[in-house]
Amino acid sequence: MQIRVLGCSGSIAAGNRTTSFLVDGSILIDAGTGVGDLTLDEMAAIDHILISHSHLDHVLSIGLLADSVTRRREGLPPVQVHALPQTIAALRTHIFNGVIWPDFTRLPSVAHPVLAFEPYAVGQVLDLEGRRIEVLPAAHTVPAVGFAVLGSSGAWVFTGDTGPNAALWQRLAELPVSMLVIETAFRDEQLDLARRSGHLCPQQLEVELKFLRQPTDVYITHIKPGEMDTVMGEIAAQQTRHRVSALQTGQVLHLAS
Repeated sequence: MQIRVLGCSGSIAAGNRTTSFLVDGSILIDAGTGVGDLTLDEMAAIDHILISHSHLDHVLSIGLLADSVTRRREGLPPVQVHALPQTIAALRTHIFNGVIWPDFTRLPSVAHPVLAFEPYAVGQVLDLEGRRIEVLPAAHTVPAVGFAVLGSSGAWVFTGDTGPNAALWQRLAELPVSMLVIETAFRDEQLDLARRSGHLCPQQLEVELKFLRQPTDVYITHIKPGEMDTVMGEIAAQQTRHRVSALQTGQVLHLAS
C-alpha cells in the first residue's frame, strides 16, 4: 500500500497544507487543504473519505471535492464519508446546511448524491476495497479518533489530533506498529495551551512515546507554520529509542499489503 502525504501542517501558510493522506489513490484520510493539490482525475478516483474529527483543518475539503467531482462521478456510487456519529452530526449542522455549503448528500439529486455519510465506532475495523483500517481512540476537545491502516506485516498508525492518550497505547501494545504518525502541535513553552486544546507539545510527546514498546519510525505531524525548527529541536534533544523525523507534505510511505 502507498500512503501519500497531501498535507501535515497544523495550519496554513505558503507551503503549509493541513492534514490529509491518500491511500492507494482511492481512500482519503482526513480532508484538509492538501486535497487541493490533487488533479480532478485524482479527486474523482476517491471512493472513501475517513474523517478523524470535525475541526475545520481536517474537513474543509470534503464539500469542495464534492463540488469538483460531481460531473466526473456521474453514474458512480456516492463517495462514502466515514466518521463518528457526532462528527457526521456536526458536518450536517454546521457545513452541509445550505448556508455554509450546499448539502451534497442530496445533490445533484436525492436519488444520486455525490456524498453519503457512514458512521463508525471506535474499535471498528473497516474493510474498504480490501484495505483494512481500524478506528483508534483519540483524546481531543471534540469527539475524535485516529486510524491504523493494517498491512500484512505491520500497521501505519495516525493518532489524529490528540492529547495524552492511554487508551491508544493500550491498543497499540497489541498491534505490530511499523510507522507512527503522531501530532506535536506546540512548543514546550505552550504546554498549558497544548493541554487546554487537546494537543501535544514535545515534553508530552516524550512521555507518550515511552508507551510504544518496539523501536519504530515516528513521524511528527500538525506542527504550526513557522514552528518546525523549534518543535523538532526540542524533540531532537530528547532521549528516545525511536527513529523520529518531521513528516513532510509530498512524502510517500509504503506499507506491505
